Order: sequence, then structure tokens, then C-alpha cells
Amino acid sequence: MVSEVVTVTFLKRYLIPRLVQYVLIIWLGITIVFLIPRLTPNDPVMAMVAMMRARGATLEPGAVDEIIADLTEMYGLEGSWLDRYWAFWGRLFRGDFGVSFFNFPVRVNQLIATALPWTLGLLLASTLINWILGNIIGGLAGYYARKFWSRTLDAIAMVVRPVPYYIFAFSLLLLFASTLVFNWFPVTGGASLGARPSFTWPYIKDVLWHSTLPALSMIILGAAINFQTMKLIVQNVNAENFVQYAKLCGVTEGRLVSKYVIRNALMPQITGLALSLGQIFSGALITEMIYGYPGLGMLLYNAIIRADYNLIMGITIFSIVGITTAMLFVDLTYPLFDPRVRYY
Repeated sequence: MVSEVVTVTFLKRYLIPRLVQYVLIIWLGITIVFLIPRLTPNDPVMAMVAMMRARGATLEPGAVDEIIADLTEMYGLEGSWLDRYWAFWGRLFRGDFGVSFFNFPVRVNQLIATALPWTLGLLLASTLINWILGNIIGGLAGYYARKFWSRTLDAIAMVVRPVPYYIFAFSLLLLFASTLVFNWFPVTGGASLGARPSFTWPYIKDVLWHSTLPALSMIILGAAINFQTMKLIVQNVNAENFVQYAKLCGVTEGRLVSKYVIRNALMPQITGLALSLGQIFSGALITEMIYGYPGLGMLLYNAIIRADYNLIMGITIFSIVGITTAMLFVDLTYPLFDPRVRYY
């Protein structure tokens, strides 16, 4: 009887409200994504006509009207906004984002499927590495705040963290990918020109070689941010009464650091990790632009400057669903990490 009451309470007070909130956030986010590109002055049909003229095509007024009508029908831009909105949701439920305007007749699903592995491989690895390194080193530095190495790392983090990302990324390019200093890594691309994708060690090594600088730029800056944040949290947790009581009770220092201090300090950092993992689906726009990396970020940039509505919506929807799903997962599993949070 008690278990049934607990189950009903969990469903009513914890699970169902969060699932409703999850669905509403996704619906609202996707609706905004549908509206915003259509409020911009860029018109994909007129942009295509302008591109045809720029290539030297001679278009008479009557022919232009026919081309505009054909392109409008071909791109699925006929009818009112409400008609397009319902048609858009119909395609979305079928898992179809439509065709790319400027890569016609290639479908958006195909473009995303091609770019997504590059972004996942780069951002997932770099996000996890900088989170683990930053929190472990930051936690130890916060507990041993008076040590010389802790103060040294804190000083380095204070210098690195305020540097704008694009400046830091360009600095790494100049240092390690330029013939002026070191020519250790390639300047651009995800793999060597002409390399065929395959699960062979030469190709994997080539991809890792090209992704080293982009990953290093995000790992260093991300680790610096996590380091300083974790250090401050640990210093606050270390001053709590339960930590002082544990010290007086003779708890060993190793157990005190790992089980009492760092574990409690990780709670807000887990939420930050979920947000970071959710944002992977939108791609690291600046990173991929600077390093010419063929991921979702570069794909999104090209879609924006070309007013490719379907492609913009497809990539952004991945980001919305990714972030909200990550937050729902953290919300549902948070009581496993923090005993102060209950399901009922």
C-alpha cells in the first residue's frame, strides 16, 4: 500500500509535471525557430534568382516570374504561414526536415547526418575532458587552496579564462599550425584533402591530427572555467559545518575530499555538464568557422547566410531537443546524486 502511494505521488508531483514542461518547452522552442527565419529580410527564392543573375544568366521579366513561382512551389513556400506551419509539423512528426534550399534536391536529414558525426566526435570528447579535468583539479585546488601549486594554477586560469575564444583559437593556429613558429598541425579541415572515410587506423589518425587544435582550444578554456568554478564551490563547501564535524570525528583526508567535499560540490557542475552536452547538437559555431571544421556549426553558418530556412530549423531543433532532453535526464536522476532531493 505504501509503495503504491509513493508511486502515485512520484507520478503526480515529479514525473508528469516535468514531462509536460518538457513537451511545452520543445513546442515553444520549435515554434520560435519556425517564425524567426521568416521574419528576416532574406528571401531564399530571390537569393537564388540573384545568384543566377550573378552567374551571367540573362533573365527576362516574364521568365523571372515563372522562375520565382517554380522555386516557391519547389521549396514548399506556398500558402499562408499557418499552412506552412501545419505542413512543417506534419513533416517533423515523420522525421523529415524537408529539402535544403541551396543544396537542392539534397534533404536536410542527409546534410545533418553527414555533419553530425564530426561535431559529436569533437565536442563530446572535448566537453567531457575539460569537465573532468577542470572539476578534479579545481576540486583538489580548492581543498588545498594554500598550496603553491594551487595558487599557481589559479593564476594561470585567471589569465586564460578572460581571453576571447576567437583570439585564443587564432593564437593556437599561429603557434602550432603556421610555418612562422611550429608547423605541427593542419590549418583547416577535418581530414586530409581527398581522404576517404573508413574505419582504418590511417584515416582515424588523420582525423585525430586535424581535430587536435580545435579540441585543445576548447579543452583549455573549458577546463579553466570549470577549474575556477569548482575551486570556489569547494572552498565554500569546505567551510560547512558537516565538513568540520567530519574532520573532528577523524575521517581520513582522502575520504573527506572525495566523499564529503568534492561530491557535494559536483551538484551544480552536473547541471552545467548537461547543458554543455545538450548544446553539442548545435555545433561549436566559432570553433568550426576558425578551423574550417566540417561540423554542424559550419553547416549552420552557411545556412544562415544563405537563408536556408529548412536547414536552420533542422539544426536548431536538434539543439532544442538535445538541451531539453539533457535537462530532463538530469532532473530525473538528480536524486541519485544528491540525497537531499526526493522524488516525493
